[in-house]
Amino acid sequence: MTKKKLLATLALWVLAATAFSCNQESGASRQSAAQDSLVAQPEEHHLSLLIAGDLMQHGPQIKAALQPDGSYNYEECFARVKPMIEQADVAIANFEVTLGGKPYSGYPQFSAPDDYLRACIDAGFDVMLTANNHCLDSRRRGLERTILMMDSLRVPHLGTYVNRKEREYNYPFLLERNGVRVVLLNFTYGTNGIAIEKPNVVNLMDTTEIARDIVNAKKMNPDVIIAIPHWGIEYQTLPSQQQREMAQWLLRKGVDHVVGGHPHVAQPVELLNGRNVVAWSLGNVISNQSTPNTYGGYMVRLDFTKRDSVTTLSDCGYMPYWVSRPHDNGHRHQYRILSFEEPDSVLTATERKRRDTIRTAMRALFKKHNRGGIREIPFETNQ
Repeated sequence: MTKKKLLATLALWVLAATAFSCNQESGASRQSAAQDSLVAQPEEHHLSLLIAGDLMQHGPQIKAALQPDGSYNYEECFARVKPMIEQADVAIANFEVTLGGKPYSGYPQFSAPDDYLRACIDAGFDVMLTANNHCLDSRRRGLERTILMMDSLRVPHLGTYVNRKEREYNYPFLLERNGVRVVLLNFTYGTNGIAIEKPNVVNLMDTTEIARDIVNAKKMNPDVIIAIPHWGIEYQTLPSQQQREMAQWLLRKGVDHVVGGHPHVAQPVELLNGRNVVAWSLGNVISNQSTPNTYGGYMVRLDFTKRDSVTTLSDCGYMPYWVSRPHDNGHRHQYRILSFEEPDSVLTATERKRRDTIRTAMRALFKKHNRGGIREIPFETNQ
């Protein structure tokens, strides 16, 4: 029985019971009592957010996705983890490439095919973050074309803007779903030394401007404020002192949770002050990187419950994964995001070694440095 039907049945039962009672209440009084009993029922809302790390697109990935007709197919990349992404009410990821058009290129200045964005959306990602150190790789054209493509495909985004007016209209970013209001903030430590061309705007890690953004965020009457900074030191598995200081500053200013990216490796996740989740670095979602700890990461899931206008973090967990490359699987497959539970029977010897190496390293890191009892959630994959 649905909640709506249950309430309707309860209302009928109350009215029937009062009609046959021996007291002398008036019909209006009985109706008022029935209404009071319904009003007393608390209203509850639930929202699950999934936040993922860096969606990269190196040269070999572009080459592997190229089809005979000139299009690019990335479906296999996300197929195994798509069910878990789609389970969340809202899934968010850092789109760390530009869509600058041809010629396509990987590191050090990324310009990915438009089909890559379409594949990310099809995988279940609902919101794209664009404030990162590669957002100006294709200069002004790339920044503006990336925004144009996201707008044309109707995928919400935040972090970079064509001009100041658009930023003022669209930022801070308010997400309202299932009766829960969440404000997202996204900013980057820098843009690899590439100057921002006016009138374009990139959200930078400027505490003066971020403080103003937090004030404006609070005016939106949010239930939750989440900051997603692009920060830290590449390839370091522990957060820097700057990350720690910045996170504490954000929490003091009124941010509820902080989920970071950029180091291209997983860093621990902690529950601070008994209520604030800080995931220092989620690592890469997918890339061609193969140095230690770079070919895996995790997605963090935050579940919120809103009851009588009070919103609490009802559950939190992280889902680790790793990436198999074509030459690891004997060129039988594309680049694929795979869970730690992927059965040995479907993996080559090289893949099994690759999975075991990063699984052992990540779990050892988290066992030693995670705080607050945040649990690992196994991926539910397409079998």
